[in-house]
Amino acid sequence: MFGEPALDLNDFMGVTLSGRGVVNIFAADQLVLKPRLYSSFLLWLLSELFENLPEVGDSDKPRMVYFFDEAHLLFDDAPRVLLKRVEQVVRLIRSKGVGIYFCSQFPDDLPGEVLGQLGNRVQHALRAFTPRDQKAVKTAAETFAVNPDLDVTRVISALGVGEALVSTLQGKGVPMPVERTRIAPPRCRMGPISDEERALVRSRSPVGGRYDTAINRESAHEILTQRAEQAIKAAEEQGVPVKPTAPDSNPLSDVLWGKGRRQGVVEAMAKSAARSVGSQLGRQILRGLLGGILGGSRRR
Repeated sequence: MFGEPALDLNDFMGVTLSGRGVVNIFAADQLVLKPRLYSSFLLWLLSELFENLPEVGDSDKPRMVYFFDEAHLLFDDAPRVLLKRVEQVVRLIRSKGVGIYFCSQFPDDLPGEVLGQLGNRVQHALRAFTPRDQKAVKTAAETFAVNPDLDVTRVISALGVGEALVSTLQGKGVPMPVERTRIAPPRCRMGPISDEERALVRSRSPVGGRYDTAINRESAHEILTQRAEQAIKAAEEQGVPVKPTAPDSNPLSDVLWGKGRRQGVVEAMAKSAARSVGSQLGRQILRGLLGGILGGSRRR
């Protein structure tokens, strides 16, 4: 999708020597600036996983989990057909052992069809300063599994740093009633790494050097241009004049097929070839065609 070498998703399913999973980070800081391209990438990514991974059923833990940050960019102004496809893949990909998490500021950033497929919910504080915020608070409160001992609408605006409303799937897929929960602080640096640190991480990665050198295969345009040059050379050797193309014309098309009343190389070569073989091969073809029409006696 983004050139060669193509992204191989199997490279991101490895584990460490101790059996622990590996966190892979896609540097999509430029990709997110183009929401339509970002959503296309999401659809390609999920479709590749869905089409290539085997069915595993209800496994104890997923084979791979994806976290999509700034998820609202995936669905802003997205075509209806794209939303339908994302909904279908999100619903079915769980059977392939893949988990999907969408991270965004407000629950209504996600389409209702996609939001309805999510089983685990972690909601941090929402401040209701505008009518839109008030609507988002109400929407978020209504989408949680009901807890009669918790006023979600009131609590969701009163959460502090390190607190969240959490609802996950229990045994047999039953949603757990929402609870006010404290979140363990992250045990990592909050911020981007430097270029030197990134280069060091990539040098130690088993796939770090696999995507460093881009492959520039011969394109169709280059192949056609080469053929056009060969046709011009062949025409000059046969004495067929080839006029220069106009500045505003397509040189490849003009040389091959001509422009206006000017004769192109392909046409000139075709006529030359027809004249050289027409006297013998042409009569044989015509005799065969007429013989098939008029009957076998005429052929004899």
